[in-house]
Amino acid sequence: MTVLFVILGYAAITIFVVGVLYKVWKYAITPAPLKIPQTPAPVTSAGVTPRMLSEVVLFKSLFKSNRLLWLAGYLFHIGLLLALIKHYRFLFAASIPGLSYFDTLEFYPGLIMLGGLLLLFLMRLVVDRHLFISVMNDYLLLILLIAIAGTGLLAKHFFRVDLTQVKEFMMGLISFNPTGSNSTFPTQPIFIIHFSLVLLLLTYFPFSKLMHSVGLFFSPTRNQVDNPREERHVTPWAVDQPAPAPAAEEAMEASG
Repeated sequence: MTVLFVILGYAAITIFVVGVLYKVWKYAITPAPLKIPQTPAPVTSAGVTPRMLSEVVLFKSLFKSNRLLWLAGYLFHIGLLLALIKHYRFLFAASIPGLSYFDTLEFYPGLIMLGGLLLLFLMRLVVDRHLFISVMNDYLLLILLIAIAGTGLLAKHFFRVDLTQVKEFMMGLISFNPTGSNSTFPTQPIFIIHFSLVLLLLTYFPFSKLMHSVGLFFSPTRNQVDNPREERHVTPWAVDQPAPAPAAEEAMEASG
């Protein structure tokens, strides 16, 4: 079983890393043919940074459009972030200053994450607009995330897992010594289910809507500067083309 999950683990991580990097490359080389910043937009390049931060950190546009959806999504993302921070101890031999503080807190990130996911799933079922635009992949992705959060909570509070054995296995995995003397895969059923679901998520991530976490930075409605009158926006295939002729009114004023 150790060899099996080592192979699956390396395969999932490889697909995740290569898939995400490939998508980032595709996003980066995709032309933006139009100047389409969503107004009110910054008029300088320096103003783009705080706008992007407000979207990434606060989900500003979602907050303005739908407060309930913002609450559900924000709960999920905050819970996920806290859960990842709590899991760092399985990947490092020593405590990291600053992050070790979270080990002493019991803020139940799994419950926060699960609550947000359940609210998102419920909204897709009972809100007409969300039900109309939802496809099967949306439900399957939410079910997968709910299962990961649920099994994580079960492993922590109801079916106790040997955390020392988990850390030894994970340390062996990331140090490329997965079959070391102390590195054996934990055989508790709840951990096997939880770990398998995480590997499934890593494998599916580059091909799913979760790539919005990266694609947001390449969105022209968010990262473009609102300066179409000051600077000409040139697409890659029009670099060698001449600038457009002035409008008739401008030509008349110039000649008069």
